[in-house]
Formats: sequence, C-alpha cells, structure tokens
Amino acid sequence: MRVTILGAAESGVGTAILAQSKGWEVFVSDYGKIAQNYKDILNENQINWEEAKHTLELILKADLVVKSPGIPDNSPVVLKIAQSGISIISEIEFASRFNSDLSIAITGSNGKTTTSLLTYKLLKDGGLNVGLAGNIGHSYAQQVAVDPDKCYVLELSSFQLDGIVHYRPNIAVLTNLSPDHLDRYDYKYENYIDSKFKITSNQTETDFFIYDYDDKQIQHWLENNKIKAKTIPFSLTQRLEQGAYVEEDNIVVTMEDQTFVMPIKELGIEGPHNVKNALAATTIAQLKRIRKERIRESLSEFQGVEHRLEKVTKISNVQYINDSKATNVNATFFALESMKTPTVWIVGGVDKGNDYLELMPLVREKVKSIVCLGLDNEKIKQTFSNVVEDIVEANSMKEAVLFAKDFAEQGDTVLLSPACASFDLFESYEDRGTQFKEVIKAIAK
Repeated sequence: MRVTILGAAESGVGTAILAQSKGWEVFVSDYGKIAQNYKDILNENQINWEEAKHTLELILKADLVVKSPGIPDNSPVVLKIAQSGISIISEIEFASRFNSDLSIAITGSNGKTTTSLLTYKLLKDGGLNVGLAGNIGHSYAQQVAVDPDKCYVLELSSFQLDGIVHYRPNIAVLTNLSPDHLDRYDYKYENYIDSKFKITSNQTETDFFIYDYDDKQIQHWLENNKIKAKTIPFSLTQRLEQGAYVEEDNIVVTMEDQTFVMPIKELGIEGPHNVKNALAATTIAQLKRIRKERIRESLSEFQGVEHRLEKVTKISNVQYINDSKATNVNATFFALESMKTPTVWIVGGVDKGNDYLELMPLVREKVKSIVCLGLDNEKIKQTFSNVVEDIVEANSMKEAVLFAKDFAEQGDTVLLSPACASFDLFESYEDRGTQFKEVIKAIAK
C-alpha cells in the first residue's frame, strides 16, 4: 500500500513515521518549505519527500492520501486528488486505526486546550496509561507508532474532524460553540457547527458525549439531530440530576450513584469559563473511575495554559495579561468578562468573519483604551470608535505595548486578547504571545 501525505509539519511527519512502521510506502509532499528539523526526521527514516511543489504524478500514485488539517478542501491539489477517486483522510483517522484503546476527544470553539490538558493531568495523576495529542503537543500518529496501547486525550479542531471517516472516541466533549474559522466553511455558521459534531458521529450506545448544557447552539443541534452516545451535560446555571453543575459555590458531578463535590475557590484556575472546563474534565475523570481525593488534588494543582489569560507581571502597579490564544470573539468575551479593573485592550489580526458587536457591553463597562495590532483594523475602529475615546494603531508588538503602557494608570490592566488569528504580523498565536511577554520583560528591567 502507498500513502501520500500532504504537509510536512508535526501532523504530516508523524503520520509518515507511523505509516512506514506499518509497512506502507510513503511519499510526503509540501507546497511550502519544510522546516529543517522535519527534513532531518524524514531523511533519518529514509522517507521520500518534496518541498515547494506538489508533483501530481507522484501524489496520485497513492492508495490513500492523508492531508494536514491546515490545507483547505478546496485547494487545487486536494480537488485533483478527490477527482481521481483517492480517499483523503486526516492524521486522526489514520492513527486511530492503529491505536488499540479508544481515545478521549475534546473539541469546541474555546476551552478545548485547557480542558484537554486538565483531563490529561487528572487521568495521569490518577494512574492511567494516558497520552496527550491532536492539536496539542507531539503528533498523535508518531506517538501511536511508539506506544499504540495508550488511551490518548486528543484536542481536536474542526479541521481535524473534517477528515475523519470511522474514527470513534469512547468519550467525546464539546466545550462550546461560537462562530470561528467561517472563512473555511463558506461563511456559514451551520457548516462549522456540523463539523464540530462530527466528533460524536461514529459513537455507539457504549460511548459518552459530554456537552455544555448552557450553550443554545449545542442544545438546538441536539434537539434536531440524534446521536447514539450517552449524553452527559454540564452547566453553570442549572442543577442537573445526572451531569456536572455548580451549586452554592461548589462544582458538583453526579453520575449514577456517585457524587463529587469541590469548592470552586480551591480550583487552581480562575474564571467562569475555567469552572466549565473543570466540570468537563472532572466528568471524564469520574467516568474513568479516578479516586475523588486524587481529582481534588489535581484540580487544585493545575495552573492553566500558556498564552491563555496568563498573568505576565506588574509594572508600576499595572497588570499585564497575555491572552494571545484568544483567536476568536468568544474567547475574548471570556477574557474581558474576567477583567476586574479598567482595561487597556490590545486587539486585532486576521479577521475570520468576526462580529465584534457581542463584545460591546463588556467594552463599554471595562475598556478605557484600545490598541489595534494588525494590518487591517477598520472593522474594530468602526465598531468601537463611539464607545472608546482612545483608539490607536500599532505595527509591531513593541509599539503596541508602549502605547498600552502610556494609556495605563496605576491599578489598570493591559490585556492582549486579539480576537483574531495572528498570521498577518506573527508566525502563530504562540509567537505573538511570546513577543508580548518579551517586550514587557524588557520594559520591566
């Protein structure tokens, strides 16, 4: 059997290693330049590859194509492959075929990284043989090549879910829904929602689907579509007979005859959105029979995710917070909602079809100044110019931080929460957040 792999980054190279270990003939094709570390891995494993082009004659020799999630379905090479009748799947679909234990899959517009990391910690601390992969950490496929018998916690994006056919997690989580990546879904929110729900499409009556009961879009979809898995809701506003909820400042998880209770104040992470993440992760831990005392200890120890509401430092009694991972409006909503002091907000980047109006009440209440960081800020300026007096534009992270420093007074907060992708000025949201922290540390010296 011959497999062609499109894209030679973490996902593609990991898939190549797994495929080769299973006796497949492998060819890797990347239309861009391949990073040197990935070239080294491919060469060490004697895997054929090409960069800066797609040679159709070689690509179409495949029995199967595994496409990296960042490559759109409407790209010319993908359309040519589809026309030829060759199956196109994702790394997740391919690797799961060689993973003996059914995985735990977590998706959602926001919160999926925190929920995945917290779930991994709860299960690992609880003594399970568990791995972490998907949209986080090392390639799922490469890890399966080394250890096929682990239960993997997979953080999955809609792009990764688009490429599944038979993939079936034993436990699936949908943290929430809000418009995101609409440029990949014909600017139709319903297409994006259907993509997210693919996480449960192959589940059976023996599997579990955990979801946000407070999310109206999730509720609407479930009312109009049937799924086979057992549903377990979590909520901040409703007491649930079976599920996870908040009662008298405690998180409560009730399933069958087992109830777990822990004060919210003892959680290691703060904010209503993180309470939801903890409810989802604790539900998984309960399903996996982790001891209650171990769950409590792990929940109190967990300190959150880099670039997500990360407190960097204080300068002249101004708190600087790195929320670069907020690449959509809903994530920034959570960030602004959690602000307790007057806020200088750094926002902007690649707009994926954002509607900023839902942020208006929070901006009126919390934001004193706006620093736009991106190549096209017109929509942001038009939306908030009548609400916030000071709106300026910056062309670099250093310039943005210096503007914010000038606007901020003692007791204020400077919040980087872009609500946009990073690719106009930065390599990634991680690069954007790292630059933010480096500029602040240089100023603090």
